[in-house]
Amino acid sequence: MSFHEVRFPVSVSFGSTGGPERRTEIVTLASGHEERNSPWAHSRRRYDAGLGMRSRDDLEVVIGFFEARAGRLHGFRWRDWSDWRTAPSDRAIEPFDEEIGVGDGVSAAFQLSKTYLSGPTSYVRPIEKPVEGTLRLGVGGVQVFDGYALDTATGIVSFDTPPQDGAVITAGFEFDVPVRFDTDVIEVSMGGFEAGEIPSVPIVEVRV
Repeated sequence: MSFHEVRFPVSVSFGSTGGPERRTEIVTLASGHEERNSPWAHSRRRYDAGLGMRSRDDLEVVIGFFEARAGRLHGFRWRDWSDWRTAPSDRAIEPFDEEIGVGDGVSAAFQLSKTYLSGPTSYVRPIEKPVEGTLRLGVGGVQVFDGYALDTATGIVSFDTPPQDGAVITAGFEFDVPVRFDTDVIEVSMGGFEAGEIPSVPIVEVRV
């Protein structure tokens, strides 16, 4: 898949709508009971960037971005303003926000992730598009400043020396969502746009 490591204009994405989508298959039995199953291990996010366009300048920026991605052909980065960092909005990012692995003395590469908790249930989401320059890393409860490298295209942290057995690896960071346009057509009526009619610009998360 062709992916461009460029972010959709954040001034437009801030006013967009969207969020996570799950796929659930439900079969209702003769008794009235249900059998439910999901073929997806991870959610998939959908957005509409149209609602973020407030001026002709915004429209021109979106059309330019759309053309540069050739419609649905190339993926790109998207900031989900409802979920884009490991720390709560009222707290600074810390190197101990998320546990991303435990050392075994052999493994040197670890995938960034974010864990969502609700009661006794949790969901671990792989993060593959961290924002460059935002990573803070911890090993064994101590922040580390060197001896590792981050691939911002995959979200994999690679240590020069494998962390020792039992050492908990933690991280804090900002991240984007890998997406693409979910249409090859943007229909705009300038008269309607000036009157407040906003074109739909659907965007969908992609697996990378």
